[in-house]
Amino acid sequence: MEYNQFYMLRGTSVMVRFVTNTTKESKQDLLERLKKLEFDISEDEIFTSLTAARSLVEQKQVRPMLLVDERALPDFKGIQTSDPNAVVIGLAPEHFHYQILNQAFRLLLDGAPLIAIHKARYYKRKDGLALGPGPFVTALEYATDTKATVVGKPEKTFFLEALRGTGCEPEEAVMIGDDCRDDVGGAQDVGMLGILVKTGKYRAADEEKINPPPYLTCESFPHAVDHILQHLL
Repeated sequence: MEYNQFYMLRGTSVMVRFVTNTTKESKQDLLERLKKLEFDISEDEIFTSLTAARSLVEQKQVRPMLLVDERALPDFKGIQTSDPNAVVIGLAPEHFHYQILNQAFRLLLDGAPLIAIHKARYYKRKDGLALGPGPFVTALEYATDTKATVVGKPEKTFFLEALRGTGCEPEEAVMIGDDCRDDVGGAQDVGMLGILVKTGKYRAADEEKINPPPYLTCESFPHAVDHILQHLL
């Protein structure tokens, strides 16, 4: 069903971008996974928070301690990480233990910048909801009296960078997502319309957690696409 709705969008003049905070896999792995699900997309249609993080690391010319999943490391290929002078943190459960976090804590105390790929409170796993990187980023901020630079959703720069090259202004764009704050709230903060879908990590009454509320709340992605096709084009 989602596959069919995706191709209905493709049949219009609408440009499509896949934007994600995932730090569990590289952009190439994500692309291959989507293609296995029969989504006919290209790499330049995917914008990830890992892309944004690498860009910031290069701008700052720092050597990061990378607290990311091993599968995400290809997106940092070529980045110098020996003798780190910065901390980059994403979703990395295998790194979220006292010894590693304490190493990050000491770097931050010495003045290293803290770069959070995103600060999601939780995410959806096969066995249920699980802690995201947000609580661990917040713990490091609290312990070191510093503030992380966040590069992923819901940051305004993330959405604006994702739109760059599309020729679209935020007011001409629609975000569909299952996270009321990071997907919908972040998109609406830059002027986009936000459609919240009741799938994935959605929980009852999520739509009441942001102000303004979502432009629309739908049962699923196909319902969101139907609305776009029938009412917004």
